[in-house]
Amino acid sequence: MSTLLKLENINYSYIDGGMKRTILKDCSFEFEAGKFYTILGPSGSGKTTLLSIIAGLDTPESGTFYYEGEDVQKIGLNKYRRNKMAIVFQQYNLINYLTAHENVLLAMSETDNPIPKNKKGVAYALLEKFGIGRSKANRLVSKLSGGEQQRVAIARALGSNVDLIFADEPTGNLDTATEEEIIKIFKDLTENFGKTVIVVTHSNAVSKLSDLRVKLEDGQLRLMNSDE
Repeated sequence: MSTLLKLENINYSYIDGGMKRTILKDCSFEFEAGKFYTILGPSGSGKTTLLSIIAGLDTPESGTFYYEGEDVQKIGLNKYRRNKMAIVFQQYNLINYLTAHENVLLAMSETDNPIPKNKKGVAYALLEKFGIGRSKANRLVSKLSGGEQQRVAIARALGSNVDLIFADEPTGNLDTATEEEIIKIFKDLTENFGKTVIVVTHSNAVSKLSDLRVKLEDGQLRLMNSDE
């Protein structure tokens, strides 16, 4: 497998109560294409900060990360966010005054990636793939359940035709049964769509279903052993 995303000596700290707290220290790691990763670590270890950095939403104090071997700063953060990656949030972050279908169409309109001419049909098909039929696709997302909104968020991520999908505690607001369904979707994205999925989670149930489990510990990432 080829390396899709490479982190090289990422450092990040902040001031807490007058003290400097370092949460990422010379953090280096390589994420392979077409794999489902989960990142675990205790609360406050910096998982969400790390995700924000590699999603181009925050800037490290020092260090570099690369997408397909190219420095993301050279790609341009706006272009990287628009064309290379998508994020699925715990709170869904959908536009509530739009329907599920319109949310997916909006993602399609904001990317420079190749999108099929039949955008409306493709958007309906993506939603159908994740259990959102035509009737629900035409409802305002605010009228859908939490699990349904998360499915819409995943369809939206795919709508932009990117290869890298991040998720920040995507099942944190869902019951156990719905959590399992969402994780099966993430596995499907890697196995059948060839996407690379990187999920930050506190859930052992989620992590056990991923291809590779990674722990953020003492400011660095490391692969976890099977017995951890």
